[in-house]
Amino acid sequence: MQTYPNVYLNAKGLLLCCLSLRMHAVGLALEELLVTAQKQDCLTVGIYESAKLLNADPDSVVLCVLATDDADDVALQIHFTLLQSFCCESGLTILRVSGVRRLQQLLSAVDANRNQEEHGDFHCMLVTNPQADHCRLQEVGTYCQESRRLDQWVPELVLQER
Repeated sequence: MQTYPNVYLNAKGLLLCCLSLRMHAVGLALEELLVTAQKQDCLTVGIYESAKLLNADPDSVVLCVLATDDADDVALQIHFTLLQSFCCESGLTILRVSGVRRLQQLLSAVDANRNQEEHGDFHCMLVTNPQADHCRLQEVGTYCQESRRLDQWVPELVLQER
């Protein structure tokens, strides 16, 4: 067995490494899910548009993604609180994400023909019944359930810019 004298990995370090890899994998799964949902026309983008859909047809929503990089935006936090309350009351899965710019890159690249003014608000996204049970939806949902079991009521994820 080969040893590495400069490498010291204790249980806490190993756990942090595993969590980091898990979050990265879930981040990639979320990205794939959002792109697929957008292509299938199963993605609602924007706070106002999302609120309208939740009011009209909450049963069609399978995931609510709240994205922000600015925790100091009070108005945005109020909107998030209201959306989170509604989603919790309706039993919807919620995921908080930091990396709004990554979401803009990802979703703007998929739908370059659409008017970007129309979809400029990437702070709230709702995934509605994808046409096929998308395996990435299950992966993101499992991550959210596991996080709630660890007392993280609204799971959080950091998307990496590329």
